[in-house]
Amino acid sequence: MKTKNQKNLCFLEKNNMIPKYIDIHAHVNFKAFEKDHNVVIRRALDSGTWFFNVGTQIDTSREAIRMAHRYEEGVYAIIGLHPIHTDKSFHDKQELGNEGEAFTSRGEIFDKKIYLELAGDSKVVAIGECGLDYFHMEKNSVEKQKKAFIKQIELANEVKKPLMLHVRDARPNGDSSGRAYADTLKILKKHAKVKGVVHFFVGNIEEAKSFLDLGFMLSFTGVITFTHDYDEVIKSIPLNMILVDTDSPYVSPVPHRGKRNEPSFVKEIVKKIAEIKDLPEIEVAKIIVANVKNLFDI
Repeated sequence: MKTKNQKNLCFLEKNNMIPKYIDIHAHVNFKAFEKDHNVVIRRALDSGTWFFNVGTQIDTSREAIRMAHRYEEGVYAIIGLHPIHTDKSFHDKQELGNEGEAFTSRGEIFDKKIYLELAGDSKVVAIGECGLDYFHMEKNSVEKQKKAFIKQIELANEVKKPLMLHVRDARPNGDSSGRAYADTLKILKKHAKVKGVVHFFVGNIEEAKSFLDLGFMLSFTGVITFTHDYDEVIKSIPLNMILVDTDSPYVSPVPHRGKRNEPSFVKEIVKKIAEIKDLPEIEVAKIIVANVKNLFDI
């Protein structure tokens, strides 16, 4: 008897609707791609890679939608308010990595009316990226983040779309160190009626299990190609609960370290997961694509 994943794969392959890879979290709608986003998108699609452009504020959410509508398939949008943009804050290369330019967020109040309208667009597949980021924030911003997070969960519940979560702990030994995942889980348990995914997951096995128990998938980035810190976590997670994302233009995978990241590089992350799990790369790629299609209904 075929599993649900196998049945979905057969259907998709029969109808020629299946890409080789899907990057669930990219920011080709950001200024880093201002001059060549069309080339980057075409390179992704030509390589058999679909991707989701993720908004972090109203303007980048709108741009994600506009960009998605230029392509019949393969490019989708996610709309939401990133936790670091709930308050005015400065973000440097230590936080963003060498691929990111330092910037100051102006801060934005979550406007449900605007985001509800955006969420109704046919190209929007999820709400986010939303969540909690304690890495570079002042203490008084935490409550603002939590309020915006809960409002976005409520929006996702209302429009019945999954959540794209951003969760980042404070600097090691900081006042909020170790709390971001715990606080996120607590809020999800109380408010969420939909499922979703934790993008750029860097938690431990226990934290991974807690999200899995809630039905949330976990996504890994290029970080896993240059450190073994998450090998055991990946081994512990069922393959049907794993997704991949580039978080372009940040954290380029090996062999592209030091370059601007882009969706077509997502195959390197899939390759690494296959290596860690000691499974054929083509099998891992197909199952991850099926996972994406199941969660985001595309």
